[in-house]
Amino acid sequence: MKWAVALALSVLTLAAQTPAPPAATVNSIGMAFVRIEPGTMQVGVFHPDCENGGGGRGAPRDPRMVWVEADRAACEAQTRADRRDGFPVTIRKAYLIGKTEVTQGQWKAVMRTNPSLFQADRVTNPDNHPVESVSWQDAQAFVKALNAKEKTRTYRLPTEFEWEYACRAGGPGQQTWTEIRAQAVLGLGLGLAGRGAGGRGSVPAAPSSEPLPPETLMQYTARTGRTNEVGSKPPNAWGVHDMLGNVWEWVADPYNGKIFPDPTPPKSGSVHVLKGGGFASDVKNAICATHAFGPGDPFAVGFRIVKDLP
Repeated sequence: MKWAVALALSVLTLAAQTPAPPAATVNSIGMAFVRIEPGTMQVGVFHPDCENGGGGRGAPRDPRMVWVEADRAACEAQTRADRRDGFPVTIRKAYLIGKTEVTQGQWKAVMRTNPSLFQADRVTNPDNHPVESVSWQDAQAFVKALNAKEKTRTYRLPTEFEWEYACRAGGPGQQTWTEIRAQAVLGLGLGLAGRGAGGRGSVPAAPSSEPLPPETLMQYTARTGRTNEVGSKPPNAWGVHDMLGNVWEWVADPYNGKIFPDPTPPKSGSVHVLKGGGFASDVKNAICATHAFGPGDPFAVGFRIVKDLP
């Protein structure tokens, strides 16, 4: 029997009523930040079911079809085995997070280079497109250089939990596909098997650790799209843009080799976590909870940063 997996994520619980989006703080290179207040969320919740056609595990998709009792029993046994209630995560201190992904213009202002694939020969106004084709180490080098430029030590990559908390913006962990498409720069959802977040199931899939061969790159982007200017889609409820889609985003945490994060992230690892999906991601996996890893296809990978508050 062919199984289909659906994620059911719990509603985010905040310590206080969801605040209105605050005014952005802007630094010396024009990078805007949104203040995120403390609160609590439930992470790693997985409640599959056997009902409702396209939304369940193994349910018949054709309404004329009926369950064979043996299949239903097997499905229900599997969903019980797969069920996870997750764990609470509390963000105890307010922080500032980039209102958008780091752009090519911001990268150039700090690093004096531009590693991105989607430059002027492929997009208009590339300075407003997210910087991409950057490794986790490149992102850390940018953070170090920005701290030096502004004579501070307050800039860094977000943790995975800080990133996901800001992405959820006080709402449910799983948005509807309509809401995701309204906020996310996504491609045609075709992708290539096993790449990006375009897997055929709904369990979050990681980008491939092997980049696309150069000879297939243009064919791939022609099928799946390319980056858009940051802020081209509406923000989430807290005023943060492009947390879903456009480019995958590096966070500080090493990857634990699992579908979901652990309550205590690993302290070291050979690869790091990517969040949010990219322009070629499938809408099923462009969700705040996706726990993926890099390096992936670099032209679909960028980052945003946070700034610590006193």
